Amino acid sequence: MSDPSPNDDDGETSVGSDHRAGDEFTDDDIGADDRIRSDERTTNAAQVDAGGDPRNESTQIANEERRRNTAFVSGIVAVIGAWVALSVLVYDVATASLWNNVAVGAVVFLAAGYNYYRLSNDIPLSTGIATLVALLGIWLIVAAALLEMTMGLFWSTAVSGLLIAGLAGYNAYESREATTVATDPDTGTR
Repeated sequence: MSDPSPNDDDGETSVGSDHRAGDEFTDDDIGADDRIRSDERTTNAAQVDAGGDPRNESTQIANEERRRNTAFVSGIVAVIGAWVALSVLVYDVATASLWNNVAVGAVVFLAAGYNYYRLSNDIPLSTGIATLVALLGIWLIVAAALLEMTMGLFWSTAVSGLLIAGLAGYNAYESREATTVATDPDTGTR
């Protein structure tokens, strides 16, 4: 009589070339592709369980670079705000121009400095503060003409206002984008 082959119908179902139903599998029986997929699932599950971000590493690096850029830009805006406040010491100014530049420059310096502080301590940038600073930059452009500033102070205030509006607007945009990525990278909703 012949030995039963794996394809014989003797009540046991053939599972693999050398295994019958109920036999135990070893790691050697599992193919390399199955082990790789299993390792990937374990790694992704460990990242999610540990509170990590399962997104790819390049996205995380891009977000870190974005955070560093906004901190640098906030620092530049704070320095420009300090220049606006102190420019009244360099140029001959009227009373209205003096108080405008000191007040607006001080607020820009403090607000941009606050955002720089937040970013340097790994706290997200305040979109509202960045928007306020951008609006103050626009005001400086308008105020240069409206308050009839003298030639040197006019250009200093107008160019400073343009730089403040552009850089703070960039920060406000980046802050909004970072919030969208943090809430839901696929749809941008919470």
